[in-house]
This record gives sequence, structure tokens and C-alpha cells, in this order.
Amino acid sequence: MDDTFSILSQHISTVILKQPNRQIRIDEPLISTGLIDSFNLVDLALYVDDTFGVHIDDFELNADTFDTLDQLVELIHTRRE
Repeated sequence: MDDTFSILSQHISTVILKQPNRQIRIDEPLISTGLIDSFNLVDLALYVDDTFGVHIDDFELNADTFDTLDQLVELIHTRRE
């Protein structure tokens, strides 16, 4: 399993959802199902910037850009190259 996925999954479960034992699947919809709301998206974008050095613009904080951890991990990897 990719470290990026593990780090993001742990952060979302623990910090955002306040459910440290919750397992988030790599293909689980986060935004379109309402698991993460718009306020959480801003926090997640700041976390991604601080942790991975990848900036996500405000206009990208939507399900079209990334709705699953798989899509977010891909976005991070693409921008780090």
C-alpha cells in the first residue's frame, strides 16, 4: 500500500472524521457522498500542502478534481514529479 494513501487515510479518519478506527477504502467517494464537506476540504488541502508540498487551488476542491483517495494520491504524485 502506498505511504501517501496511508498518511491521507489516517489523517482523514483521525482528524477530520474523528473516527481513528475507521478504514477508508482507496476508492471510497469522499465528497460526492458527503463524508467530507467543504470546510473539511479546505483543511485537507492545507494538510496536503504542508505534508506533501503540493498546492491544491480553491477551485479544485470538488468531486470533479478528486472524490476518492485514489484520485487525490494520483494528483499528489503527478504534481510532485
